[in-house]
Amino acid sequence: MLEEKPTTILIVDDQPTNIHALAALLKKDYRILTATRGEKALELAAQPPLPDLILLDIVMPDMDGHEICFRLKNAEATKSIPIIFVTALGEEQDEEHGLNLGAADYITKPFSPAIVRARVRNQINLKLRTDRLEQVAMQDGLTQIPNRRYFDQKLTEEWTRLLRNGQSLSLLMIDIDHFKPYNDHYGHGAGDECLRRVAQALYQVPQRPTDLVARYGGEEFAVILPETDRLGTAHLAQRLLDAVRALALEHAYSEVAPQVTISVGMATHSPDQPYYDAEALKQGADQALYQAKARGRNCAAWA
Repeated sequence: MLEEKPTTILIVDDQPTNIHALAALLKKDYRILTATRGEKALELAAQPPLPDLILLDIVMPDMDGHEICFRLKNAEATKSIPIIFVTALGEEQDEEHGLNLGAADYITKPFSPAIVRARVRNQINLKLRTDRLEQVAMQDGLTQIPNRRYFDQKLTEEWTRLLRNGQSLSLLMIDIDHFKPYNDHYGHGAGDECLRRVAQALYQVPQRPTDLVARYGGEEFAVILPETDRLGTAHLAQRLLDAVRALALEHAYSEVAPQVTISVGMATHSPDQPYYDAEALKQGADQALYQAKARGRNCAAWA
């Protein structure tokens, strides 16, 4: 299942009294983050879990609200976060400029508590509905774990992040061994149940919120492990193998074992073993999966 997070509002204002007043109105229903400077606001907005709404003052000393809004709306990670300007500027052209930058709404100072709550509630409800639709689009209907689309997006994000921080990134490609004979002899209903059981077993193994287990397609799965070296990758691969074996799902038509097993291909990008892009890392994990199958399946291998 895709992760859930608390509904969060980021309040950005250089005046602490304004932040306190807004936070007092909203803290009962939402998790509140605050920033008094533009750079801090940009940092918090891009930090997972991302805020669901930003209340943004326009008149700021280091970077005004219009510039902050422009940067947020032009960054891939933050462009979908709705922004409400909270400002004393009342000119029509100011409001038009903010809306053209991508702001969702305006609240003028001095603000009415009832109006603030209503407009915040409307934007949050709209954002949550949008998020739910996106979650459905990113979730595999059969296994209820992230799907190929979500995997591709996450791999791109993690590759971009490792280019910034120079950390390792590992990728595992996983195949259920001899799944076609399982389907042929036990039936597609049993095959679907097998996929669900294996998916959930794999999904439960990684412990960090940054790790991702996804259904890649058919009987193939993939695991993204940010900031994980070869030793950690091999250890987790063994735990995945053990988790599927522990299911003890009968497979009388496997050439490997009397129960359902998996094969795992491992690839790690690190400064001393670099892949030149995310696609090359994926190809490395695929090649490693072929190696695991060539070695008899029911094992993990490096390319």
